[in-house]
Amino acid sequence: MSATFRFGRFLRFAMVGALGTLAHYSLLLALVEVAGAEPVVGSVAGFVLGALVNYAMNRRLVFRSERAHVEALPRFFAVAGIGLLWNALLMYALTDLLAMHYLLAQVVTTGLLLGWHYVGNALWTFGAHSSQR
Repeated sequence: MSATFRFGRFLRFAMVGALGTLAHYSLLLALVEVAGAEPVVGSVAGFVLGALVNYAMNRRLVFRSERAHVEALPRFFAVAGIGLLWNALLMYALTDLLAMHYLLAQVVTTGLLLGWHYVGNALWTFGAHSSQR
């Protein structure tokens, strides 16, 4: 696999991630600003929604996976679940311990988790059965 192909795939991953992040942040804002939920709760709910968006688009558009959903989906959610734990821990540390505004904390957290999600999904979730179309 060429460096150009890997870079292009990473860019597609980042663009798909931006759409998942939009879903994540939209739900986060709605829950915190409209429903009065705690920022960590809103962040976790948004994370789950973003993960569902990301799975569908990454499977089809980024990794072009042929791995069956019954195998890929649990792997995706294992990677996402670890990311979710990191998301909650980082949001707690940044908002409650360091008193950072929750939106800035979420941007920092999202940036830190980008690498984890790409590598986990490229190597484990979709890796062995992905085509290079």
